[in-house]
Amino acid sequence: MRAARVLDLSPGAALVVDGTEWTVERREPELGRVQLVRHDGVRQRVSFRFLANHPGCRSSSTTSARGADRGRQPKTLRDLAPGRRELAACRLGHLLEVETGFRSGDPLRAAPGEPKPEYDPAMTTLTDRRRAKVVELKAMDRQQARLLGLDRVGYRTLIRWDQRRREAGLVGCADERWLRESGGHPSISEEIREAIFAVRAETLHRSKVTMRTRERMIHQYVRETFPGRDITVPCYNTLRAVWREWFGPGGARQRYARSAELPVKNGHVLVHRPGQVVALDTTVLPVMVRESVFGDPVKCHLTLAMDVHTHSLCAFRLTLVSDKSVDVAMLLRDVMLPLPMRTDWGDELEWPYPGLPAAVVAEFAGHKVAGLPFFTPETVTTDHGSVYRNHHLVDVQRVLGCNILPSRVLRPTDKSACERAFGAIRTLLFEQLPGYTGIDPADRGADPEGDAVLTIAEMEHVIATWIVAVWQRRKLGEYAPSWDPGGDHSPNSLFAASFAQAGFAMEIPSPELFYELLPIHYVQKIEPRRGVKILGLWYDGPVLDPYRGQRSNRGGKHKGQWVIRRDPRDRRSVFFQDPLTHEWHPLTWTGLPPNGQAPAFGDARVRELLKKAEAHGLRPRTDDELLPVLLELIGSRIPVSQWKTQMPKATRTEHAREVTQAAAAQADRPPTTAPGIPQSAAAGAVVTPLRWPERAREADASIDSARRHRREQAVKARPKPPPPLGTSLRNRDLFLLPEDDEEDQPDGGPTR
Repeated sequence: MRAARVLDLSPGAALVVDGTEWTVERREPELGRVQLVRHDGVRQRVSFRFLANHPGCRSSSTTSARGADRGRQPKTLRDLAPGRRELAACRLGHLLEVETGFRSGDPLRAAPGEPKPEYDPAMTTLTDRRRAKVVELKAMDRQQARLLGLDRVGYRTLIRWDQRRREAGLVGCADERWLRESGGHPSISEEIREAIFAVRAETLHRSKVTMRTRERMIHQYVRETFPGRDITVPCYNTLRAVWREWFGPGGARQRYARSAELPVKNGHVLVHRPGQVVALDTTVLPVMVRESVFGDPVKCHLTLAMDVHTHSLCAFRLTLVSDKSVDVAMLLRDVMLPLPMRTDWGDELEWPYPGLPAAVVAEFAGHKVAGLPFFTPETVTTDHGSVYRNHHLVDVQRVLGCNILPSRVLRPTDKSACERAFGAIRTLLFEQLPGYTGIDPADRGADPEGDAVLTIAEMEHVIATWIVAVWQRRKLGEYAPSWDPGGDHSPNSLFAASFAQAGFAMEIPSPELFYELLPIHYVQKIEPRRGVKILGLWYDGPVLDPYRGQRSNRGGKHKGQWVIRRDPRDRRSVFFQDPLTHEWHPLTWTGLPPNGQAPAFGDARVRELLKKAEAHGLRPRTDDELLPVLLELIGSRIPVSQWKTQMPKATRTEHAREVTQAAAAQADRPPTTAPGIPQSAAAGAVVTPLRWPERAREADASIDSARRHRREQAVKARPKPPPPLGTSLRNRDLFLLPEDDEEDQPDGGPTR
């Protein structure tokens, strides 16, 4: 779990609400409220719901930004060098033994001989257990204790570690000196890196060779690819260490290394509680839907998250064309969030589980909650698709505290429950919808594209309603639990039974979890005039003013680098966390019109933009010069009346995907409007998807706004309009007779 984002509501903790610092005086968990006191003695009693949903509530810098975190971005487990995490876990085990008497922290997973008499909570106090731990650590071998970082541990050190553990989790047990270390291999230049990857690609298709052979191939590649250049190839030991760090130890057979390198698991895993194992899988939706831009029939991808114990469909996502790692990351976030009730849902679909009233859940969530389980997944089982096997998703699951357990190659039984769920949803729901395509091209109807009537938003609503109203209350049959194989059970009844067996930890993550699940970019320095550059585009904002031209004071693996988060679905802005306040701020693209709006675009459109700019010989100094190229790619130069005939369907699908992804990104984002993006545009992306004439007019408005801004910068004052044609000739012509209304008219009579 993300313990660093949980508000500390213990008595004496400091909170900042709307810029005012309060101190927690007393908690009343049975009533769901807490009493705060200000420095002048004013007291206020508020609910947990108010603090959890208040956008201006955060931990005070006096408690949430201590030590190495003061004035820098928060530290994470990724900042620890390899091997340091095991040492931090060793320290955590000692702290848990002091607190609970067990190294694992759980009496159900007690090791032989636990709890020891000096650590038994029933016989000793916390102070006695801490003093006993100090005596135990001092009795250790000095060399062994020095290697584990336990040679200078005293009574106050244990208290300090325990406080930091409660605030930051496992990373709170890390030594501050570990985060000041910088890693890397300076001798690995870009040329050597290219040679290593080239040799890796070559040896992967050959028979297995030794590291000495790989070293000679690296020398050969450098010698023949970069002739005449003095490039020093590192020694064998350095290359061997780098190869092991990048590609693993390489102990597998060659044919298995080409397919997948997976751990071998023997036996069966007994799943006995919700959230213990969550299976993820993606399939093509067997129903044609209509995208909301052109109205063309398209195919979507359906991604499901199923709890293996209760067979509950905890979350799902519909993505146009194909899903990305950020879509799977938001799917895992949806598993942890309670599902809000929708306007057309009745009271029978509200939270039904006994043991936890719906009013209590609604109090914590801030809205009425539907009857669908939510929890923090412990183990996530996936297949070997590229969307699941990437560094970003590994980091996401590490942030959420999940264990990655990929299934074996060609072993569908490892996640058979999810595979069977797809078949059940097809027979129970999809076959009855218009536009159903079947499971085989030979069984397809005459015109499934013409039969499609549901849009993507309508299909999403249909699936969500069906899951809550039908699937969660459907009899499982052969999937009955082991403790009652002959009974009648549904996913809802199994989840309710787990309350009495294992309890329920109602932990709702903060809205800032959205930013922590986005891909990370490390920036060396913030440019004084241009801001930060992320994948070819420059982003800037007023929040960067205090840090321009400076390097970050973060330590660890990415020492001196700033952390920027990027949403691949909407590249109009990136996100930066202020080191002092730890608040997230959007940084807008510098190429956006200052007083207008630009159509949404993602990573694919940015790559196309930069490729076309390079092909045209355009070398812009600022991103303002890239805006016309971007709008030309989006399609503002083609008349609206000719879109359906001039553009192929693949191109129309790309435009529809950008609008759909931008709407999904805006829906996942916490309810704040990024500067530079009007509130109307943000609201329209969520409530009413853009149609194509509106999207074309939006591109035209962006071009007009950019041109107007350039004219205003070139000419400070508004120029006077030119006089009408012939004015100068009229003023100089002596024979021009005056008009009738210009003659003098005597008073009291008409003109003759």
